[in-house]
Amino acid sequence: MSENFAVVRARNLGLTFETNDGPVHALSNVNLDVGKGDFVSFIGPSGCGKTTFLRVIADLERHTSGTIEVNGTTPENARKDRAYGYVFQAAALLPWRTIEDNIALPLEIMGFTRDQQKERIERTLELVNLNGFGKKYPWQLSGGMQQRASIARALAFDADLLLMDEPFGALDEIVRDHLNEQLLKLWDRTNKTICFVTHSIPEAVYLSTKIVVMSPRPGRVTDIIESTLPRERPLEIRETPEFLEIAHRVREGLKAGHSYDQ
Repeated sequence: MSENFAVVRARNLGLTFETNDGPVHALSNVNLDVGKGDFVSFIGPSGCGKTTFLRVIADLERHTSGTIEVNGTTPENARKDRAYGYVFQAAALLPWRTIEDNIALPLEIMGFTRDQQKERIERTLELVNLNGFGKKYPWQLSGGMQQRASIARALAFDADLLLMDEPFGALDEIVRDHLNEQLLKLWDRTNKTICFVTHSIPEAVYLSTKIVVMSPRPGRVTDIIESTLPRERPLEIRETPEFLEIAHRVREGLKAGHSYDQ
């Protein structure tokens, strides 16, 4: 792959839902490249199309105008090639399965052998710091641990692209900070490409190499901010002038986006 290879490439992308009350324009004229190894956060008000864009990448929604490529092909082909893992807002673990068995589910569907499943389960549990919890059931784990198990399941089949739809939004601030730190370490170790939806400005700035600011419906990209922060980021970096400057630009981009409603 060339250095400028885009894992996700959208050009003039739009999506309109037809409803009984008339058309709903969820996305409009979205142009974006997500490079290999990028950590890209999408931030904007509720209803701005952040999750919808993630679902278009995943082929869970079909765009109605423009083009989008995932790994140089259509989202449908990328889905069939199992090119991505998806982490939802809720952990969505099956309560009757142990953590090991939840992680094994996509591997079973894909036809991995028992030995292959065991190796991948052990490796992903280690990646998300859940060693020793594989035999537990979801209800025996905290909310943060359940989300880590959900991330492990998405990583188990080793897709290069990880789609994360506000996975820490329901967690308290201390747990969220801890998982943000762990996610950065995981990203650094695996070099995955991550697309991450959030409502939190500090979270977006702390995690990302690139922040995509979106407007209210119809969802447009109002700003794309390339982070100048170093790759290694202790939580204390959030108090530095450089961090606060990026956060200010995100906040201003969100304010500017609201002018579309007027």
